[in-house]
Amino acid sequence: MNAMQCRHLVLIPSYNPGPRVYATVADARRHWNAVWVVIDGSDDGSREGLQAMAAEDPGLTVLVLPANRGKGAAVLAGMEAAARAGFTHILTMDADGQHPAAAIPAFIAASRAAPDAMILGRPLFDASAPRLRVNGRKISNTLARIETLWADIDDSLFGFRVYPVAALLAIMQKRRWMRRFDFDPEAVVRLSWAGVAAINLPAAVSYFRPEQGGVSHFRYGRDNLLLTGMHLRLLAGFLLRLPRLLWGRVTTSPPSG
Repeated sequence: MNAMQCRHLVLIPSYNPGPRVYATVADARRHWNAVWVVIDGSDDGSREGLQAMAAEDPGLTVLVLPANRGKGAAVLAGMEAAARAGFTHILTMDADGQHPAAAIPAFIAASRAAPDAMILGRPLFDASAPRLRVNGRKISNTLARIETLWADIDDSLFGFRVYPVAALLAIMQKRRWMRRFDFDPEAVVRLSWAGVAAINLPAAVSYFRPEQGGVSHFRYGRDNLLLTGMHLRLLAGFLLRLPRLLWGRVTTSPPSG
């Protein structure tokens, strides 16, 4: 695929995101056309508000899932619809304002320059970032590097990234996992196994306190248990693929001397 064949879409999964979602979507629209929001069974009134925005903006599309299915399921539903509409790539970002909409053009430009790659955000944390979250993600990142034999994945959890649609659909439609909080890390590991190269770009991330309209659906016990099961599954897959991964490293390494 060349750059002229690429069509990029900003895809925002949204579940009870709080009032910041409207500014998030408006910022995304200022930097890209088209933007799609997938309402993942929200019951906080944001569905109606976003649908009203879409009625006034032809560059904004709102898809509604009848019940909460999880981030990965929302991305999959949006991606399947995007593929039918002829889009070749999606840039995913969170609905809560944590991700930098101003970086959308740079990430899509990088994707156009390397359309077969995934463009991964490398989070730049400020003082608002909870230390427990920042330090805890190091475990998942280390495991992802092991599972990919130290492929170039700087951060496995940061959801601001560009995916080639065909490659990710081929992976997700074959398995029932990757539907909730396990989506982001498992996607990059399995895409790496499929031979999709990673390009990492820095991106600022902001955390908002509840009094600032910040909403987090991360649950330390539930979601860490989900991630543990995911990494056990991926480590088993890594061991099965280890000979092929090692051979790939040997055959793609530049000659010494």
